[in-house]
Order: sequence, then C-alpha cells, then structure tokens
Amino acid sequence: MATPLSTSDFPDGFLWGTSTSAFQVEGAATEDGRAPSIWDSFCRLKGRVDNGDTGDVACDHYHRYAEDVALMRDIGVDAYRFSISWPRVQPRGRGVVNEAGLDFYDRLIDRLLAAGIEPWACLYHWDLPQALQDLGGWANRDSAGWYADYAVLCARRFGDRVTRWATFNEFSVFTLFGYALGWGAPSVSDRGEHLKVIHHTNLAHGAGVDVLRDLVPGASIGAVHSVQPCRPADPAPENIEAAALFDELWNLCFPDAQILGHYPPRIARAIEPYVQAGDMARICRPLDWFGMNHYAPLFAQAEPGAVWGCGFGAPPEGMPRTDIGWPLQPSAFHEALIHATARYRLPIYVTENGYGTKAPEAPDAQGIVMDRERLDYLQACIGEMARALKDGADVRGYFVWSLLDNFEWGGGYGTRFGIVHVDFETQRRTLKESAKWYSALIGGARGQGS
Repeated sequence: MATPLSTSDFPDGFLWGTSTSAFQVEGAATEDGRAPSIWDSFCRLKGRVDNGDTGDVACDHYHRYAEDVALMRDIGVDAYRFSISWPRVQPRGRGVVNEAGLDFYDRLIDRLLAAGIEPWACLYHWDLPQALQDLGGWANRDSAGWYADYAVLCARRFGDRVTRWATFNEFSVFTLFGYALGWGAPSVSDRGEHLKVIHHTNLAHGAGVDVLRDLVPGASIGAVHSVQPCRPADPAPENIEAAALFDELWNLCFPDAQILGHYPPRIARAIEPYVQAGDMARICRPLDWFGMNHYAPLFAQAEPGAVWGCGFGAPPEGMPRTDIGWPLQPSAFHEALIHATARYRLPIYVTENGYGTKAPEAPDAQGIVMDRERLDYLQACIGEMARALKDGADVRGYFVWSLLDNFEWGGGYGTRFGIVHVDFETQRRTLKESAKWYSALIGGARGQGS
C-alpha cells in the first residue's frame, strides 16, 4: 500500500479530471449522419478484436452523456478530457459538415459548463474517417491539410466555450500499432509508410496549433504523448540498442519534433527522405502545455524480423504485473515526469493514468464494486506524482483514465479501465471504490475533506 496522500502534496489550483475518447464511449456508430472510421473497419476484421467486439454501442455516451456528466459532477472533477469524432462531424473527412454531429458536442460542452466542469477537447483520438483512409490516410501528405480544415471547423464551432485543446492523442501508439506492428487500425506493417505517417501527423499537429491559435481567443494548446520509460529486456548489446531505438519511436520522435524542432538521431536519419524544406518550422509551433499519458515502463528487445528490428520484451523476472501483463512500477511515473520537465520545459498535465484488468468486476449484493488493485495503483501513482512535484516537476493537473469502462481497442469489452463500472447489457453505471477514493482525494486536496 502506498503512503497516504496529504492535502499539502498538491498546489492550489491543481486540476483534477477524468478522460475518455469518442470511439471508446460514444457508440451511435451509424446514427445522425456519422460515417465509418478506420476503427469501425478494423473491428470487422476477423480475429483482430477480442470476442469480435465493436464500438457500435460502446457506453452509449452519445445518448447518456447527461448521466455521465452528472457522475463527474458527483465525483467532483474540475475537468473532462474528451475527443471529437472526426467522422461524426465531417463524415467524409472533407467538405460536407454534419450539423447533427456538431450539435452533439454543443450539448455535451454546454452540459459540462453548467456542471462547473471545464471541457478539454482533443481533436484526434485515433478514429480517422475511413473515407480519408481510402485516399491514403496519414501516409498521404495531404492529410495535414485535411486535418487543418477539420481543426478550423471545430475551432469555429466550439472555440467560444472551449479554450483547452489537444491536437492529437498518443501519436506514437496509433502510428506504431497501426503502421508498423499491424496491431491497430488501419493494420499496415511497412517501415516507409510508418515514417510518412510520423512526419505527416507532425505536420498536421503544427497546422492544428496555428488554426487554434488564430481562431480561439485565449486558447491553451498542447498535445498528448504516451511517455513510458523504455528499458532493455536484458543487458545484451543488441537489446540495449533496441531499447534506444524503441525509445525514439515511442517517446521522442513526436515531442522532440514539435517542441525542440528536430527528430531524435536514429529517426532523423530514417525520415530524411520525407522531410521537405520548411517542414520542421511548420511542426515546431509554440505550445502551452505538455500532455502526458503514463501507465508502465516498456521493455524492448531486438527482433530481426520486425519492421524496425525491435519490439516488446518481457519485464524482468519478479517484477509484478497486472493481469493484462503490464509491469507494475509506479516509480517509473516519477521518472517520466522529471525527465519531461527537464527536456521540454513546459507545464505538464497528466492526461491519462489508470489501471486495466480483465477481472470480472461487477457490483456485489450491496452494490459495491471493489477494485482494490486499481485503487492501490492510482494511490501509488498519484503519490509518485506528488513526489515528482517536490523534486521539481512542473505538473499542473491529473486526469484519470478512464471515467467509464469502455471499448478498450483490441481488448474489446473484456478489459476494464474505468473508475465507473458499466454493465454493457443494461448500460447501468456504478461508481467503483476507486471513484469514491478519487472523489475523497479531490475533496481533500481542495480542503473539503479531513
């Protein structure tokens, strides 16, 4: 058990929130003009998602958003990070706008503001319109322009009420899994395509920052990166080199380009054929904050047959793991926060941190959902964040992942991350013990608790 947290561990004004993403919670996949995304298509590939699950219904947040906002109000969060579904507001990714889709986000934003919850909007959380993928998707350099036009649409519609914006969520994860490892949409495994996608999504990010800066008065803009310390699976020289390369692919090639103005050395050499004059200036635009998603350290090993010659290795023997196989080492969170503060010199918002399990969580006879492992993990990680603050990390806020049990990508509905239990048959929501603990923590940090 982690050391109990004190109300003095966090500065005045520290932001407490929770996160979701559109494809994982909204459902209503064919309603009100929404068109398919690449994840709708991926879900229909046999054997790619556990149990053949899809995002067609998910948590039905599209219809139940008012109930979910009320849950957040009851928990006491300051902010809600959500994503906008590109194929819901612009079904073909270009051109014709879907007013019904825009109206949904109007209703959600207005409900959040009425509840005293600050909306944090993420423009892209992996659900590219399939119509754009049919034109080459992110491997097409034109994708940066498509994204900029989409950003204009969202900024003009929601910028009068939303000032907190993230351009993308976890560039490294959706590009690696989708274009190198073949584990996610659109299921490509090609080094050249992966390099193009890295560079084009960086270009799109820069274009999006400029759009938001121009169109949203007082905009506070960042991007969300998956930051997991990367270590060799063992001391073999080839695995030390594999870890260094994997670190660039996972942790560095996006924030280094966006904030420091250059790619890390191994990626810089490989990506050079796709970089045109002036591109790095287009990518490196002024930002207001650094979004960090953190779960666990990564262990890498050489894999000669893989697209990049490296891949995931096993954690050291004896290191505890979750039942979905992720290493349990909360001290890696402290390491990540200190490193990002020193390297990027931006205020950090922890935009995701959470615990996933395949355990059959469900309300007991008294209606209690006891998720002790998640509660212990969150307490340990938030304790490490408090320690990092004392050690000089510039952390301004924390968003737990996730508000709800949801569609967990390749894990379908069998993997649960929520602090709120969702019965996917009835869509009934139940606060887990972790949600009650988080609520008490927030109240205490505000001086409302004991």
